[in-house]
Amino acid sequence: MAREVRTVVNLKPYREALALPGLRSLLLVSVLARMPLTATGVTLTFYVVLDLGRGYGAAGLVGAASTIGAALGSPLLGRLVDRRGLRPVLLLTTVAEGLFWAAAPTLSYPVLLPAAFLAGLLALPVFSVVRQSIAALVPAERRRPAYALDSMSVELSFMVGPAFAVALATTVTPRLTLWAVGAGIVAAGICFWLLDPPTRAADEPAGPQRAVSRREWLTPRLLAVLAVSLAATLVLGGTDVAVVAVLRAGGEVGWTGAVLAAWAVASLVGGFAYGAVRRSFPPLALVAALSLTTIPVGLGGSHWWLLSLALIPTGALCAPTIAATSDAVSRLAPPGVRGMAMGLHGSAVTVGIALGAPLAGAVIDASAPAWGFVVTGVIGLLVALAVLPVELRHRRHSAPAATPEPELAPATP
Repeated sequence: MAREVRTVVNLKPYREALALPGLRSLLLVSVLARMPLTATGVTLTFYVVLDLGRGYGAAGLVGAASTIGAALGSPLLGRLVDRRGLRPVLLLTTVAEGLFWAAAPTLSYPVLLPAAFLAGLLALPVFSVVRQSIAALVPAERRRPAYALDSMSVELSFMVGPAFAVALATTVTPRLTLWAVGAGIVAAGICFWLLDPPTRAADEPAGPQRAVSRREWLTPRLLAVLAVSLAATLVLGGTDVAVVAVLRAGGEVGWTGAVLAAWAVASLVGGFAYGAVRRSFPPLALVAALSLTTIPVGLGGSHWWLLSLALIPTGALCAPTIAATSDAVSRLAPPGVRGMAMGLHGSAVTVGIALGAPLAGAVIDASAPAWGFVVTGVIGLLVALAVLPVELRHRRHSAPAATPEPELAPATP
């Protein structure tokens, strides 16, 4: 029996990855560091609505300003990491975060709006730095389980961070919650500064290198991976809104937390399975499957338990899709520009979430809640079909090669 269990659940890839020096501490610190970062949106929303007395539209504008800033700043900070190293960037962003969160509870709404943009522009780059460091710490053939662990840690952070912020804002005050979240972000910056994870592998040249032109590394294949990353999070952002709308329409909005928790658990299970299986799956196939399984979710009706069951397939594909896109970017980007490439990946993920939620909301307002799932799923599928010719062209050109590149094509065991 034990042998059968070991055959079904292959833990060897995880053991080999976690045995690598530095990876275990990096993943542990990343889980703790990401929790306050995942709570920023809901914390600012509570402050604007409850303390400043503004509406949800005004709160949404603050969130949009922060998101736009983060989308613009992520690749710029990644470029700074490539050129100046990690610690100067961490120092800059940690100080900027500390100043914003210390001052935010005293700012009026007209001042908070541009301040949120600047804070997003200089946001602590934990997500992209962790993925860049994984590429430096882990050999290419072992990155799949490492990125699976990273995606699962992101899922855990999103399960805990926003829930903690909501509990604190509703039981204490949103103003104090702002300071608590800010303190957590500053602590995360200090921890990463002390840890100082590598951004280049030991066998990769360190220090200033020959400038790599964008034409050399920003290839159609990398752009395709970025488009797939955006499409995946657009689907996830739209699903988040559609779940709330479906449950509210059925009078079961009180079960929203349970349904989202079931979705998150399915993502954790899917991420674990992705890292343990013996072969890789291309990001293009994963985002297509994610989109296809999202389209019929609304047909499950408004009963919370039916919706939870319908979300299991799409949930199981969440973490694997993000892990696969991160892995692909790490392989396609040269070491000298990997920080900027990971920053672009972070921007794609951020923009996808930012577009998915309002898009699904607009569709739901104009039709019915179930259409939120349909439209975002269809858009994700259309993006996958749009970038398919890039992958097919690459496969034709690389057909004589002995081994296909594993990040975008299925790999043999």
